[in-house]
Amino acid sequence: MLTAQQHAQALLQYIDASPSPWHAVHTSKEILDNKGFSELLEGDTWALQPNGRYYVKRDDSSIIAFTVGSNNLAQEGFRLIGAHTDSPGLRVKPKPDQQQSGINRLAVEIYGSPLLATFTDRDLSLAGRVHINQNGTLLSKLVHFKKPFLRLPNLAIHMNPQVNTDGLKLNKQTELPLLLSLDDEQPALVELLATELGINSDTISAWELHAVDTQAGSLYGLNDEFYANSQLDNLASCHAGLSALISDASLHSQQFNICAFFDHEEIGSNSHKGADGSFLPDVLERIAGSLSLSTEDYKRALSNSFMISADMAHAYQPNFPNAYEPEHKVFVNQGPVIKVNANIRYASNSASQSRFIHLCEQAKVAYQQYSHRTDLGCGSTIGPMTSAQLGIQTVDVGCPMWAMHSIRESAGVADHHDITHVFTQFFS
Repeated sequence: MLTAQQHAQALLQYIDASPSPWHAVHTSKEILDNKGFSELLEGDTWALQPNGRYYVKRDDSSIIAFTVGSNNLAQEGFRLIGAHTDSPGLRVKPKPDQQQSGINRLAVEIYGSPLLATFTDRDLSLAGRVHINQNGTLLSKLVHFKKPFLRLPNLAIHMNPQVNTDGLKLNKQTELPLLLSLDDEQPALVELLATELGINSDTISAWELHAVDTQAGSLYGLNDEFYANSQLDNLASCHAGLSALISDASLHSQQFNICAFFDHEEIGSNSHKGADGSFLPDVLERIAGSLSLSTEDYKRALSNSFMISADMAHAYQPNFPNAYEPEHKVFVNQGPVIKVNANIRYASNSASQSRFIHLCEQAKVAYQQYSHRTDLGCGSTIGPMTSAQLGIQTVDVGCPMWAMHSIRESAGVADHHDITHVFTQFFS
């Protein structure tokens, strides 16, 4: 069994290999392939085998992996863990090349709600996917520039003397283009992509590219008790769920265990591959159909199912005590967090909370409970929408972390280990 530090290092490697949602799904696919999972295509007929292991992708940035159990599905239902593959940040526009006073820049737009100030003064590069037209055949290629060649330099304090009192404020249109080069002859982005991919530039049709940090993830703290990287929200939850799904306890379980990782959570999930779309309902219905369940028995299965919606939680930061509900502070390395909101921004209710608490007790893992400060707007996640769509009892949980939506987030090593242990208990 991996130690907590070894498990955290595996997480950091997973994130470093996954600089975009498409990379995250590709990395997850490789892990699943190595554990004997087979890919299903939505356009094919499914013939699921007893004790089979499968996964299905939608548009290469959402993925659902599952095991076929031997339990009576109508009576026992599905066991689901949901998370998301996307993170907030800066995305490159379709016509990004700009030239201003001899400096070449790339135009970007904001995806989700990033902490924009954290993107300044970082060694940035690009990652995502590129679609090409190869002799009439449309192909998708992953791209990840490892070399740092982009930057968003801060304005010197001499020109922005109130920055330390008023905070850094960036105009989203005029002050976010990323500096690329001084050379007026610098190739356009399409040429850079073609060179990186080893293709002709005239075959490139379109792209979806992120500005990404080039600094690798790391353990830190006096005893390596913390870890830092980009995209902890929410690749840490994906990694925990995936680790639980491929554990021996899960693979030898008689349950129908499912991990569903969705793109587009950071922008509302309302897409064909988001959690508010048809992807998960389609897959669950097709599993039931392949097993010849009647509509009645499929509805029974949903009624008897349970879902853990896994997304990160706001850890207490002692420098900002007034940002937190006084009696609901949650702390790094003190256990996974159950998230509660009276207005159903989280799907947790007393029944689903109690079930997760019982799982923690079985796994001998401490847990915490979080409620957002009442005079601040509360975020949300995939739990409420999937629960509403399917009628499945759901609890929203996550590991406590600092600086959510920063380009460099951090969290606790013990928490990642503990929540994976609880997820494994759930799947076993």
